[in-house]
This record gives sequence, C-alpha cells and structure tokens, in this order.
Amino acid sequence: MAGNQGERTRRRLSTGERRAQLLTVGARLFSERPYDDVWIEQVAEIAGVSRGLLYHYFPTKRDFFAAVVERESERMLRMTAAAPGVPAREQLTANLDTYLEYVHAHAHGYRAFHRADASGDQAVRRVYRQALAAQERQILDALAADPEFGPLVEQRPDARLAVRGWLAFTTAVCLEWLRSPELTREQVRDLCARALLGVLMP
Repeated sequence: MAGNQGERTRRRLSTGERRAQLLTVGARLFSERPYDDVWIEQVAEIAGVSRGLLYHYFPTKRDFFAAVVERESERMLRMTAAAPGVPAREQLTANLDTYLEYVHAHAHGYRAFHRADASGDQAVRRVYRQALAAQERQILDALAADPEFGPLVEQRPDARLAVRGWLAFTTAVCLEWLRSPELTREQVRDLCARALLGVLMP
C-alpha cells in the first residue's frame, strides 16, 4: 500500500514540477557540500523518486549540476534585468535590493551556483563562466544606455574588467553576509553600490 501511495504522490507532479523539485534539492545539497561529496542517490531519496527517474531527467551528475547552475543564473538575470528609461543609479539600487532579497531567500541555490567554479569539472565550470559573462553583459548594456555612464563606459577600455571585478567583489560580500549577517541588507546594498560607482567614476 505504501508503495502505491508513493506512486500516486509522484504522479501528482508534472514533468516541469518534478524537474524543478529535483533542482531545488540539488541546489541545497550542492551548496552544503563539495561537488564530489554529493551523490545522485541522495538527491533521489530526498525527492522521493527512484534513481532511474532522476537519471531520466538528468543523464549524468554533471548534467544535473549544470542544470542547477543554469537555473540559478537565469533567475538572477531575470530579476536584475534592465528597465528601459530608468537612470542607472536608480536601477543599481533597485537591482541590488532584488538581488540581495534573492540571495537571502535562496541561499542554498546561490551558494550552489558559486560552487560551480570549484567543481573541477570543465563542462560545469563552462556553464558557470557563461552565466557570469551574461551578468557582465547585462550590466554593461545598462550602463552604456545611460546618459551619465554611457560616455564613461565608451571611453574606458577597462570598463568590462571593472564590472567583472565588481561581480567578484559582490559575490564575496554576499557569501560572507550569508555566513555572518552582521550587516543589514541595506548596508550590504550600499556597500556594493558604492563599490561599482567607485570603480566607474573618474
């Protein structure tokens, strides 16, 4: 009877819902442990599915981790998308508020995303670096479209490197904030905003 009940429970989830559930479990496990210490069997057990079903969605552990990283990246890009016509300074504050709210609410996923570069798997690291490059382009495009920052970005050959460095800074600040939340969200936001303006302004 218990097995039949489990089968009925599994059938309640659509393909998309089941995939999302597995990715959520994966984000938590990968955020808590190194890549090599996470086993597919653990993910399946926590999600209440068979190992075979998990492999149906994700053929390999590498595919699974890459999917976790991609989902977290897509979430962050959607939430911090540029708003046409809004000054970059206003967008920076608003997007950092949104970003930090996400970091706090999805701490496991955020940590998992940033564990990718240390996974040792070249395919997974490639997904991670592509995600960071997308964030970098999104920020540069928003700056370039702004009357205040557009000319600065055009005149500075190091603008891309500055934004890349700022992303690394913001990541380090957020991970430390999650470990030891001594600062308020507003203080972290202002710290990160000042850092970006500091490297861009002459």
